[in-house]
Amino acid sequence: MTVADVDREICAAAWSGPGHEPGAVAPPVFQTSLFTKPTFAEFARQQAAEHENFVYSRGTNPTVAFLERQLALLERGEAAKCFASGMGAIAAVLGGLLRSGDHVLFVNNVYGPTLELARHLGRLGVEHSVVTEPGADVASHLRENTALVYVESPGTMLMRLVDLRSLTAVARRRGILTAIDNTWATPLFQKPLELGVDLVIHSLTKYVGGHSDVVGGAVVGSAELVREVFYRGHQLFGAVMSAMEASLVLRGLRTLPVRMEQHQENALRVVDHLLAHPAVAAVHHPYATLGPDHDLVRSQLSGFSGLLSLELRDASFAAVSRFVDALRVFRIGVSWGGYESLVSSPVRADNAERLAADGVPPGLVRLSVGLEGTRVQVDDLDRALAAV
Repeated sequence: MTVADVDREICAAAWSGPGHEPGAVAPPVFQTSLFTKPTFAEFARQQAAEHENFVYSRGTNPTVAFLERQLALLERGEAAKCFASGMGAIAAVLGGLLRSGDHVLFVNNVYGPTLELARHLGRLGVEHSVVTEPGADVASHLRENTALVYVESPGTMLMRLVDLRSLTAVARRRGILTAIDNTWATPLFQKPLELGVDLVIHSLTKYVGGHSDVVGGAVVGSAELVREVFYRGHQLFGAVMSAMEASLVLRGLRTLPVRMEQHQENALRVVDHLLAHPAVAAVHHPYATLGPDHDLVRSQLSGFSGLLSLELRDASFAAVSRFVDALRVFRIGVSWGGYESLVSSPVRADNAERLAADGVPPGLVRLSVGLEGTRVQVDDLDRALAAV
C-alpha cells in the first residue's frame, strides 16, 4: 500500500472504542463531563494516570481520544492531544514546556498570535527571537538557553519552505526541542515527525475540520512529550475540546483526502492563472515559487494545499481595498480550509513600515482557494483584478 492509501484508511477508520453500536457509521458522542468508577481504589488508580483513563472530560473523553488516536496515526506519532483551538495547542506547548530563563527561536514567517503569545511570555521570563530570512543559518541564531525551535513550513503569508531535516539536525545536536505548525500542509501532505521534528501542531479549524463550523487544535509527537504537554499545558490551561467538537472534526477527517485533492487541483490552476496576469507582481505558494520538482518540495511535501498569497503591482491600500471589495466568490474573512474561498490582507492604510519590518511585501493579499470550482474562482479574480 502507498502512503496515501494508508492515510485514507486512517481517515475513514471505523469506531473501535467503548459504546459501539453495531451498524453505526459515525462515532458516538460521549456528551458527559465525568465517568464514575466501581470502587474508590479503581478511581484512585485511574486518576493517577488521567492521560490514559476516562475520569473527567477536562482530561480525556472517548470521542476526543478516538480523534487523537487517528491524528497520531496520520502524523506517524506515538500520541496526540486535542485542544479547543489551535492557539490552545500552541499555548500548551509554549507555556507547558518552557520555563523562565528559556529562549525560543521562531523560524520563518510565523502566525501572528503565536508571536503575540511569545511576547506575553516575556513577562514571565521566557525570551524569544525570530529569523525570517530564507535559508538563514539557524545555528548562528541559537543561544545557550535556547530550549525550543519553533517553525512554520510553509510559513504564514509567504508560504516559504524551511529545510526541516537540516533544521532538526542542528537542534538535535544541541539537545533542543523542535516544534512545527503543520496546518498548511495537513498530515496528508507533510509528515514532519519523519523529518526529525519533535512536536507537530495543527489548527484543526482549517482543513482537517474542513467545514468552517468547528474550532480545534492538536499536538502530536512522542508519548513522553505529549504526556508532558497534557499535564503542564492541557490540564492546567484548560483549553478542552468537547466531545461534540471532536465528532465534527472526525466527520471532516473522513473526507480530508478527497477534499485536499480538490483544493490542490483548484489552487494550482488559480496559481497558473495569476502568474500570467499583468496586474499581479508575484504569487507566493511552494508550487509557484519553487515548482513541484524542486528538491526541497519533493523531499518534504507530497501535495499542495489551497492557501496562497499574491502581490498586486499597485500595492497601495486603496488598490488592495478595490481588489478585495470587488470579489464575490472569494469572501472576506479570517481562517481558511473550508468549502468556501476566502480573502484577507495584512495591508492597512497606516502599517507600511511595520509590514516592511516583518518582511511582508506591500500589496499582499491572501487567498484560500475553496471548492467552488476554478472557472468561477478565476472569473471572480479576473473581475477583481480589473477593478484595480
